[in-house]
Amino acid sequence: MAWRGSIEIKDRIFGTLVYCFAIFDAIFFSTFLVNQFPVFSFFLLPGFPIAVVYKFSVQLFGMFGSFLVFMILFLGIVRNDRISHFVRYNTMQTILIGILLSLIQLIMQWALVPAFGNSGLFIETLYNVVFLGSIAASYYSMIQSVLGRYAEIPTISEAAYSQVRY
Repeated sequence: MAWRGSIEIKDRIFGTLVYCFAIFDAIFFSTFLVNQFPVFSFFLLPGFPIAVVYKFSVQLFGMFGSFLVFMILFLGIVRNDRISHFVRYNTMQTILIGILLSLIQLIMQWALVPAFGNSGLFIETLYNVVFLGSIAASYYSMIQSVLGRYAEIPTISEAAYSQVRY
């Protein structure tokens, strides 16, 4: 996407760092796989600093803490035209990954887990697939950001492009 100009090093760094939020959101789905294969906890390391931010914001602002973090990311970065398009696009993409993971988490907690039980092959498989998919999307996007390319994830990227102004 060279028509948006060259991407500076600082934009690559910030474009990469925002995906730590998506990795933090994936921690919920990691329980079964990390218990069976502890080596997978290595992939969660970028999400732990974000956990500190979330914990602090929830302690400070109560249940509105995570909403406040979302609003800061959305209004402070995505809608800020003074920030480069590359950083805003990657921030919007990580917000969309987080929203998708939150919706899957709600569906699983309110529909699938009561129907199939808290553990079992079906639930464990779903948790593992969602975890591996979100980690793969996050790390793919992080690598693309380091290289200065726009990460193209089907459907999510289209939604991110539609939300980020030029």
